[in-house]
Amino acid sequence: MNIQTPVADEIATREEAQAALAALMSWARGASTQELNAIDPKLRALIGSNEYPDLINDYPENFVVDPAYKATLPDLQNGPSSLIRGSQQLIQHVGISNFRLPIRFHTKHGNDLTLETSVTGTVSLDADKKGINMSRIMRTFYRRAEETFSFDVIEAALDDYKSDLESFDARLQMRFSFPVKIESLRSGLSGYQYYDISMELAEQNGVRQKFMHVDYVYSSTCPCSLELSEHARRTRGQLATPHSQRSVARISVELIGKSILWFEDLIDHCRKAVPTETQVMVKREDEQAFAELNAANPIFVEDAARLFCEQLLKDERIGDFRVVASHQESLHSHDAVSILTEGPSFAATSIDPKLFSTLFHVG
Repeated sequence: MNIQTPVADEIATREEAQAALAALMSWARGASTQELNAIDPKLRALIGSNEYPDLINDYPENFVVDPAYKATLPDLQNGPSSLIRGSQQLIQHVGISNFRLPIRFHTKHGNDLTLETSVTGTVSLDADKKGINMSRIMRTFYRRAEETFSFDVIEAALDDYKSDLESFDARLQMRFSFPVKIESLRSGLSGYQYYDISMELAEQNGVRQKFMHVDYVYSSTCPCSLELSEHARRTRGQLATPHSQRSVARISVELIGKSILWFEDLIDHCRKAVPTETQVMVKREDEQAFAELNAANPIFVEDAARLFCEQLLKDERIGDFRVVASHQESLHSHDAVSILTEGPSFAATSIDPKLFSTLFHVG
């Protein structure tokens, strides 16, 4: 077959292109895999070869991704709306949860602490968008990770990834364990109490809200059991002990105004409301003191919710709030629980079915 080859400065005609393709296909069908690959590995697909390709199984350590190669990489998340599976519906939150890194935090007394922090970042997704590039949330957050964190820094990080992902709503939450040195009741010993704390920034419909959450672990002595035990002692000389149990309250508050509500401030509110916080270092005199402290502060779970509420209402830096309390009973095989909310931010008809099971703290 004779094929006329056009000169370099001429454009091949359709007939010439078809003839060239026919010649290439004729040759390719009889060529070996090595011969095909030597010209272009894509020829195997062109001729419809069913032969499994010879793939390289050595990691290409020296391979460098240049802009041209990067431009060929598929990007399904940013594909057209025709790729959407299921209903084309707005998604309120999509992102990543529990990526961890060390973050430096200020304390109320001027010291900085570097704490392992779990970060959750989400954005809203329009109904006509396939998805988001989730690694962008991490990348934009890491750009701020070396700064000492405050809500100002969190707002800047939120601005960054909201802009990167072209979203109108966004949320950023940081969760960590915050150590505070606590003195024993009478012996003079001290040790570190660890508080599960979260900082959260949420933007919805152009409105931003700042939240802080803390889990406070305390002992609750049942007032009814205390009275019944005393009745047995007085009327029958019968030794009896009231039941007490480890209890957990999750306090969530909206931060308002310009004054800082420190982690330590919220913890102090909890201690003032319910002073029977579980102890760290204990000798015999401390254990006796703790028994006396519990007897002086017997509480039902309803009392606990209202006592926390009383303290939170006094602080002008706190707007809306929620108190979730769980008394993990030593008398019953079930727990006693309560939820108290103030303001619309935490009001909800439905609750997470596993909410109370997350209020379980082990030593």
